[in-house]
Amino acid sequence: MHPAPSVILFTTLSGLGFGYLVFLATGAVALSGWAAFFAWGLGYGLAVAGLMASTFHLGNPQRALKAFTQWRSSWLSREAWTSCAALFALAPMALSDWLDLGLPRPIGWAGAVLALATVGCTAMIYTQLKTVPRWNHWTTPASFFAFALAGGAVLAGQGWLASGLCLSLGLALVLQFRLGDHQFAARGETMGSATGLGGIGPVRVFEQPHTGPNYLMREMIHVVGRRHARKLRLIALLCAALVPAVLCALLPPMVAAVTAGALHLTGALAARWLFFAEAEHVVGLYYGMR
Repeated sequence: MHPAPSVILFTTLSGLGFGYLVFLATGAVALSGWAAFFAWGLGYGLAVAGLMASTFHLGNPQRALKAFTQWRSSWLSREAWTSCAALFALAPMALSDWLDLGLPRPIGWAGAVLALATVGCTAMIYTQLKTVPRWNHWTTPASFFAFALAGGAVLAGQGWLASGLCLSLGLALVLQFRLGDHQFAARGETMGSATGLGGIGPVRVFEQPHTGPNYLMREMIHVVGRRHARKLRLIALLCAALVPAVLCALLPPMVAAVTAGALHLTGALAARWLFFAEAEHVVGLYYGMR
């Protein structure tokens, strides 16, 4: 798949933002006054920035509001509803921390659940696609939740908890890379099955169906060099998971939140670029470009 910058920023920033909001909502970080204002502002800013970035990948961004109308069948629509519900549900807790209103912490739990539900809906947008075997696997939602919780814990300065979650993220990434590499072959899809001509013998491309690139070829077919992919996988694993795990365990919370948070974001962007770039759509078989 073509790794569009808008969807990379969308999935990375929104997951990090909602993961961070979960820790703020549950009281894992005891803040008040202006410290709480800036902490909640960071969480809201990341989440909203990610959601706004997603609209730039729409053919007609001005029609983004129509996404709310298809909640019965579309995970994208469900994500739109859960994200808005989460941001509204978390607002009383954010105001309480900022203005020292003393609201009971359980009020924030509903917002935390909705924030995690938003991450789940985002993951299901891609997991549901049987036409992309690498995504249509349990490792996709596992990695989305791992990124949200690990990134949120790092920004919240959760020390050993953040370290453990980062190591879990590292395991999720390794499984996603290793198992994902075999998903396309495991489906048994070939050019014969893609064209419907496999029953009469081996099928190969004689002439390309188009004289030039079309939308499907631009958006659904992207080839990543194996050596390039290996380097990015290593960067993603080290920056998003392993190095932040060490920093969170050894450094003071505030220092770790800044240094490990910056490294984690760098690794998350690399991992998310690979998530899209390595995904093979079955339409590539039709063009003989698998």
